[in-house]
Amino acid sequence: MTLEDTSGTTGTSGKTTAPDDYLERRTLRRGSAGWLLLTGLGVAYVVSGDFSGWNIGLSKGGFGGLAVATVLMGAMYACLVFSLAELSAILPTAGGGYGFARRALGTWGGFLTGTAILIEYVLAPAAISIFIGDYVESLGLFGLESGWPVYLVCFALFIGIHLWGVGEALRFSLIVTAVAVAALLVFALGALSDFHVDGLNDIPVDPTATGANSWLPFGLLGIWAAFPFGMWFFLGVEGVPLAAEEAKDPVRSMPRALALSMGVLVVLAVVTFFAATGARGSAAVQEAGNPLVVALQGDGEPTALSRFVNYAGLAGLIASFFSLIYAGSRQLFALSRAGYLPRFLSLTNRRKSPYLGLLIPGAIGFALAAGTGNGARMLNIAVFGATISYALMALSHIVLRRREPGLARPYRTPGGVVTSSTAFVLALSALVATFLVDKDAAFIALGVYVIALAYFAFYSRHHLVASAPEEEFAALAAAEAELER
Repeated sequence: MTLEDTSGTTGTSGKTTAPDDYLERRTLRRGSAGWLLLTGLGVAYVVSGDFSGWNIGLSKGGFGGLAVATVLMGAMYACLVFSLAELSAILPTAGGGYGFARRALGTWGGFLTGTAILIEYVLAPAAISIFIGDYVESLGLFGLESGWPVYLVCFALFIGIHLWGVGEALRFSLIVTAVAVAALLVFALGALSDFHVDGLNDIPVDPTATGANSWLPFGLLGIWAAFPFGMWFFLGVEGVPLAAEEAKDPVRSMPRALALSMGVLVVLAVVTFFAATGARGSAAVQEAGNPLVVALQGDGEPTALSRFVNYAGLAGLIASFFSLIYAGSRQLFALSRAGYLPRFLSLTNRRKSPYLGLLIPGAIGFALAAGTGNGARMLNIAVFGATISYALMALSHIVLRRREPGLARPYRTPGGVVTSSTAFVLALSALVATFLVDKDAAFIALGVYVIALAYFAFYSRHHLVASAPEEEFAALAAAEAELER
């Protein structure tokens, strides 16, 4: 590996300083987000998953299987969030998971982690744009049908807001997220008034499944198959550290925002899961594209409450779509700034937004949405990338705790390496579960990963930028280790 400047001239030591204007042209707007906006960002990443998607896990594991899977995946995310809170306080940069893994696992570990995160945050918005189109069509908004014009408007409008500025973007996200969260609570109050315990386990039992019963109609294996859908209540919250360079006092605000957003998501997951299944029965909502609406009205006529929840579902999709675009652009920005990806992708405009890091992934996402129309498969590919990144980020926490116990840690993970080890094991289990749900999607994601790794192996690892924050942090660790010998 060599670290070089932007002109491509490598110093005799293999590490040279980039020109003065290199980082100046790749600077984000600092101090734009406090703990409240960061908390809103964490919830926004995820909130669309409460409105749709999780319920498909009922068809894989039944109520009991999905319930156990949700508890285990919630534990994974809680352990991961506490681990990331410590890591983000140590290294508050836009690199997020890539930066943590770069310090702990070297350049290969950094690239593996950053690429997995990028797969998640490029594919998920593409999938959600399709779901937005479906909602627009089902609601009869402006007489539009789901298709490429709707997807194009989504990408163009919301990327435009991001280009305007991060502060404005996060405030918009907070408002839309607040509407979606309020709607979920209103839904829960309405649905719980018609709660029936016998509806929870009304899915027919598969007599050939090992350990099958009314609560586990597809047996013990159904729990494992439901893992990816239990993740949908929390998928994306790990992206909060990507806003570290734009946060106010990230050392304090980042752990607080991560903990608060996770707490909100746990509450929303519990009330949504029980209210939707108890109101109409697990069998009725297991395949529904809009399970909350089905839970409220069944096959009957729309009510005022079901219409409200339907519109709020669109708000939840917009919130997640909008915030995931932000996360993907910041991960791409950090990888590009350090030379792992083409460097021009990290250039920022006058309002300190990485414009190419927004436009190019947006163009890819739009092309995927318009060309395939298969939102479920793209989300499964995103989950595959997510689980790889979770395992590597948890491993990074373990390695840094073991290798650098004296490293200054303004925030320390409760439980230490036991917590991150739990996240690591559960993440690997969830990774295997993706093959149980959609092996084709898993192999597609694996193919994209192999292509990216080939680019890194043959080119970019020889052209890294020494002055990028994540690279400087790793170089400092190497220097300190050398002095201790």
